[in-house]
Amino acid sequence: MLSDMISNDVWTKSKTACLYRYNPNGQYFARVRFGGKLHRKKLGTDDYQLARRKLADFRRDLGRTDGRASNTSFGTALDKYARTFGGLSPSSQKDKRAVIGKLKATWFGIDTLPLRTIKPSDVSAWLSRHCGNKGASYHNSVLTVIRDAFDLAVKDRIIADSPAAHLKYRRRAAPIRLTPTFDQFKQIVANVRAQTQNREAEQSADFIDFIGLAGLGQAEARSLTRADVDLDAGRIITYRHKTRQGFVIPVFPQVRALVEKLCSGKAHHERLFKHDDAAKALSNACKRLGLPPFTHRALRRMFIVRAIERGVDVKVIAEWQGHRDGGKLILNTYSHVRRPHSERMAALMTDGEPENVIPITAQA
Repeated sequence: MLSDMISNDVWTKSKTACLYRYNPNGQYFARVRFGGKLHRKKLGTDDYQLARRKLADFRRDLGRTDGRASNTSFGTALDKYARTFGGLSPSSQKDKRAVIGKLKATWFGIDTLPLRTIKPSDVSAWLSRHCGNKGASYHNSVLTVIRDAFDLAVKDRIIADSPAAHLKYRRRAAPIRLTPTFDQFKQIVANVRAQTQNREAEQSADFIDFIGLAGLGQAEARSLTRADVDLDAGRIITYRHKTRQGFVIPVFPQVRALVEKLCSGKAHHERLFKHDDAAKALSNACKRLGLPPFTHRALRRMFIVRAIERGVDVKVIAEWQGHRDGGKLILNTYSHVRRPHSERMAALMTDGEPENVIPITAQA
């Protein structure tokens, strides 16, 4: 056995301390005592110089880990990772726990397998078996859980390096995003309001109208209270639910009348909208009008497209959306809108004064 290594016909102790050679095949093994425990490792080479370098790497890795946690299993590491979900939304927690459940049900020996024994090829093989025929979105969500669990184990010094660090996310197919024109949007709002037999028609129409005219998402709109709206200052304070980042949007001229109506008679902490969404009303209106099945998100896209077409600076639009990237996401997502807009702007660059443009004059 490796634990009883001495110079004999099977094992030969090399000149380098802690390095042994298995005579039948010439392979080298490391045997290092660290933190009061004996650690052994097959170095996977019969080259003496390479074995010395691998021994040095092995010692360095031991110095980066806590020897007392060396036998922590992959299952235990996943349990520790699951205890960090507190700040996530219920749906995100549910999705991540589902992935952990799948790992525990399909990864053989997961509750006894020491984390340090898992190789990058083991992770790749498991992903290939269980996510190989799945879409990019599912594959990426599973990979995120695996990577995060291993990264946490590295931070806790259970392992020196993550065996999932080499894995990359799949590129998702570019989706076809259905976006209404502003005229279609107005038809939808009018159609919802016209359903006089539905006692909630007016509230649903207000919700749809507000999202399209204010450019906020469903989650941001439904959480607004009277206290978030300052009509005198002409601003609405909200925050992105995905990032928990607060931001401010103006009370745009196109939405002011509606906002004043929504605020009328409301108490300081009363919600502007009684319902969380108007998905059913929106879907039914699209069917009645023979339009594509637009969603709440499509209305937000319509707002952004319209702002770009009207020449609003992309950085300003990004601020209205609560983005902190200076407009990078909008530039990437709406490049198809910017091209014709750019061509219209280029037409203004003439030798003479363009029509319908007020020149900027220098101030004395």
